This record gives sequence, C-alpha cells and structure tokens, in this order.
Amino acid sequence: MSDAQDRGPTAPVKDGEGESALDLRGLKCPLPVLRARKALSQACGGAEIAILADDPLAPIDIAHLCRTEGHALTISELAGGGWRFHILVAEGS
Repeated sequence: MSDAQDRGPTAPVKDGEGESALDLRGLKCPLPVLRARKALSQACGGAEIAILADDPLAPIDIAHLCRTEGHALTISELAGGGWRFHILVAEGS
C-alpha cells in the first residue's frame, strides 16, 4: 500500500502556500473525490478546505462534487505536479 493510501481521509499537510491541506496525491480515481466528499461532509458549513491531488481526473471530479453538493470551489490551480483546490463548505453540510 502506498503512503497516500496509508493516510486517513483527513490527513492534513502543508500545501505550497503554507496552509493546512487534505493531501490526496498518489490516489487514483475515484479515491480522491470520495475522500474529499467524506472530509467535506465532516466539516462545518462555511469552513474552507484546501485539497491537493495529482490524479488527472481530479479537476473534473472535484468541480462536479462541488456543483452537485452545493459547495463553492474558490480555487482550482496547478500546483507542484498536481492541483490545489480550495472549497468553501456549503452551509447546512
């Protein structure tokens, strides 16, 4: 099992901006979006969560997750060989 698979779904790390982030690098579809969904469901409405992922489908999957569950995807950008996403958790989540 890889290091990414050994970490729990809410293992925070520091992203390139020095912020705490959910590190989903090394996981392949559908695991990044499934773990992101779990973390978002456990967060308080109004919280902002940073996610790091390097799966090629992560930008599509994370954007779809946000649209369907009412979260706001505030940042989606290339970062360190993958992507960094910032998600504002929907109120009532």
